[in-house]
Amino acid sequence: MHQFLFYIGDFPIRAYGLVLSLSIILAAGVGYFLAKQDGRYHEHVVDLGIYCGLSGLLGARLWDVFFFDWSYYQNHLSEILFVWQGGMAIQGGVFLGVLVGIIYCRRHKIDILAMMDIAAPAIIFGQGLGRCANLLNGDAFGAPTGGNFGILYPTTTLAYHTYGSQPLWPAEIWEGQLDFVIFAVLLIFRSMPHIKGQAFALYVMLYAMARFFLEYLRGDYTNLIFGLFKSAQLTSLIAFSLALICFIGLYFHQHFNVKNKGHQRKTNP
Repeated sequence: MHQFLFYIGDFPIRAYGLVLSLSIILAAGVGYFLAKQDGRYHEHVVDLGIYCGLSGLLGARLWDVFFFDWSYYQNHLSEILFVWQGGMAIQGGVFLGVLVGIIYCRRHKIDILAMMDIAAPAIIFGQGLGRCANLLNGDAFGAPTGGNFGILYPTTTLAYHTYGSQPLWPAEIWEGQLDFVIFAVLLIFRSMPHIKGQAFALYVMLYAMARFFLEYLRGDYTNLIFGLFKSAQLTSLIAFSLALICFIGLYFHQHFNVKNKGHQRKTNP
């Protein structure tokens, strides 16, 4: 686990930034492949990858600062952009990245739901690589295992500063592995008959479910809301519920439209 790969003069090249940048580039590549396979919009993928990737990083950081750690950053405003200290909330990244993507699609007259379905596997692929960056940086870490098994982080990491030399659950590793499982499930789902928009809704549901349960092992945020759930768990519950409603609603909307068109053909021979 190396936070610093090498130095250019006094400037450190951090593994976190390099792997995170690689995750955005490769996710855009996956999106390009899927769009090319779909036969449309591939010429927009690079621009979308840049705009959504950068806005996703900004959203992830600001979400963490204002929703999870404002009690600290309100007194340390100069550290808000110090992402290498840890503190990137994927919920905020997806929210702002998708919002910017929707704005881009509207401006270029792109079918929003179709593009969201194309982007869903690419997004979760990027998230999986992003967890590799977290591991190398020693953030998004787990809670103490209470035994002699788990990850021991270097003394320079936030995980060590929080728990010392205690073995911690490999929360970020397991989340990254689950992200790649979700990636495979989405590819399989897209190859089967489905309704436009459902692939993205399924992505949100699967990730929200995985994140909800993994939060029980996370050790970086321990405060409970209403004495029941962590912030990320509450966000996951809301996201899962909304995505499930959309998934089912898209089915009935399509079924109603098909039935209504069939009725019109019978009444207007």
